[in-house]
Amino acid sequence: MSQAQESYFIGVDTGGTYTDAAVIAAADHRVIASAKAITTKGDLAIGVTEAITRAVASLPQGLKPEDISLVSVSTTLATNAVVEGHGSAVGVILAGFDAPMVERTGIAKAFPGMPVEMIAGGHDHNGDEKIALDVAGLDAVLARIGSKCDAFAVAAAFAVRNPAHEHKIREVITARTGKPATLSTELSSSLDAPRRALTAALNARLISRISLLIEAVGRAMASLKIVCPLMIVKGDGTLALAETVAMRPIETVLSGPAASLVGARWLSGLSDFIMSDMGGTTTDLGVLKDGRPRVTEEGAEVGGWRTMVKAIDVRTIGLGGDSEVHFEASGALTIGPQRIVPVSLIAHRFPEVLTMLDSDLADTEGGSMHGRFVVRPFGATGPLATADLSAREKEILDLVTDRPKPVRKVAVSSGAQRALAALKRKGLIQICGFTPSDAAHVLDLQDNWSRPAAEKAARLLVRFREMKMPSPERVRSFCEEVWSDVVRLTGRVILDTALGQKTGGDALLDAVCSGRGGIGLARIGCSPSVPVVAVGGPVKIYYGEVGRRLSAEIVFSEFCDVANAVGAATGVVSRAVTVTLEGDGSGLFRLHGPEGTKSLTSGAQALAQGEALARQAALAAVALMGAGQAEVKVSITKSYLPDAVDDNGLLKADITAEAIGRPDTR
Repeated sequence: MSQAQESYFIGVDTGGTYTDAAVIAAADHRVIASAKAITTKGDLAIGVTEAITRAVASLPQGLKPEDISLVSVSTTLATNAVVEGHGSAVGVILAGFDAPMVERTGIAKAFPGMPVEMIAGGHDHNGDEKIALDVAGLDAVLARIGSKCDAFAVAAAFAVRNPAHEHKIREVITARTGKPATLSTELSSSLDAPRRALTAALNARLISRISLLIEAVGRAMASLKIVCPLMIVKGDGTLALAETVAMRPIETVLSGPAASLVGARWLSGLSDFIMSDMGGTTTDLGVLKDGRPRVTEEGAEVGGWRTMVKAIDVRTIGLGGDSEVHFEASGALTIGPQRIVPVSLIAHRFPEVLTMLDSDLADTEGGSMHGRFVVRPFGATGPLATADLSAREKEILDLVTDRPKPVRKVAVSSGAQRALAALKRKGLIQICGFTPSDAAHVLDLQDNWSRPAAEKAARLLVRFREMKMPSPERVRSFCEEVWSDVVRLTGRVILDTALGQKTGGDALLDAVCSGRGGIGLARIGCSPSVPVVAVGGPVKIYYGEVGRRLSAEIVFSEFCDVANAVGAATGVVSRAVTVTLEGDGSGLFRLHGPEGTKSLTSGAQALAQGEALARQAALAAVALMGAGQAEVKVSITKSYLPDAVDDNGLLKADITAEAIGRPDTR
């Protein structure tokens, strides 16, 4: 290696708007360079390559490819896909479920139209086969829906006691269709089969997206001649080799905020704080107490759906610099939750947008579609996937190119508008319009894109709202209203996090967050008792005022705008495995582990074998995920029969082994 044998890690974060890169000295985790590039959703490799290249180029001494011993990526792709309703076409196959269990999965409500098929099968609570698996029925299901699905989700009753039926179903799916299948037991050890099924369905929808990310980063590394392990940040803030994450992408839900929390701690040096991470699409908040993140035992909740995936306890709301600004029927301002491309950004990339905006301003009839544009995802080349599109959607997609067009000239009817909305949900197009980032340009709080475009788009919005051409003062006032509302919404979610609960429409807190500071003759105040560490690209635009309104200490650390990327490069590899022991009171003990069920006649022997199984499985898991030397911590919780005198009186024991190690960069 060059540079006196020094080694470096590169952390990358692929967000909705920007891809960030940070170069970290491996010896002391010191950040030595960072850079940003626009995220190119059509080909993520373009943005990743540009961000890494810019970061390395900013170093006076340069950096040779062989100096880089690890590339680690955090991503909001999975989180954003769940929030925005994107994903692959998935078929769900449930063995041993009845109709009420299927309803409890919530799949029909979460994903209307997703095929959910029941077949006979499943085990009982002891892990014994209850009903033989209906392989002929499975064949019939695959013949009917196999060609319509890109991936499958599989869940079987009591599969955590015996996963044999889930494994057989995947074996048949692979043989018949060649398509990936997610098993619920590989994501959770909970007995709650309906929630396991929903988690598996979410995972299956995300496989193609994470696979594209891994492939894109791999191409970026190849183009830069970087040869080293590639790791992905999971939702609990730990790392895993990319190839092991490829089939478990649901574990990357909340990867972005998890990496941000790790990065925020590293950059701030604090052990107790609220982290608030504002990006282009979402604002994510987490809590660090006594140096440890709060991890949700119930499973990560994203987009209103509770998964069964271990993740840092994070509040995620659809509020970011690129949230869509629109009006309710009453004219009231609404920000988010959908993300769109800022008009200032699209005009910066395509100057002809300024002429289109002038054309919209010259059209005195006005209209809600003025100032809005449609374009293919940045970096997209070649034909887009159209297998699951309606004829109308294909017709509209054919009109969209890699250069922006006015929405009003593409969506010329209500049917065309519905088709355009469907294409946006599927991630095949980008809508461009007015966002808080545009308001910040008008207010001279941001200057990286086209201020004239932002001002023209603001004029169009105010004209539509007030039915007359606004004065420059009125346009600025509107932009201040947008900025202030982002501050208000940010303050509310920070206080919700500090209070540990959602406070809804509380008028007292709203008085604080809106900046009024009182109601009638009463002065109102409410502040977090710990600092707020603000990270993410837009935070310096809004969080100074957030701190003033909340009387809160806001911490802006150096490199706070790339905290995600810093956290990605400084994480550890960790995996916990739980083996459950159950006694029946007659001297028989059953061990339920990752490989199935084992029966023993001694409580002490069952505990010893259970601990050995848990240790072995945890070490194997972290080795598979890319850890070098790992340490294992074991915890055991026991429940005894009322007359028990020793471990032969065990009713139940949960044996959890957690292996933790640093990434193996050899």
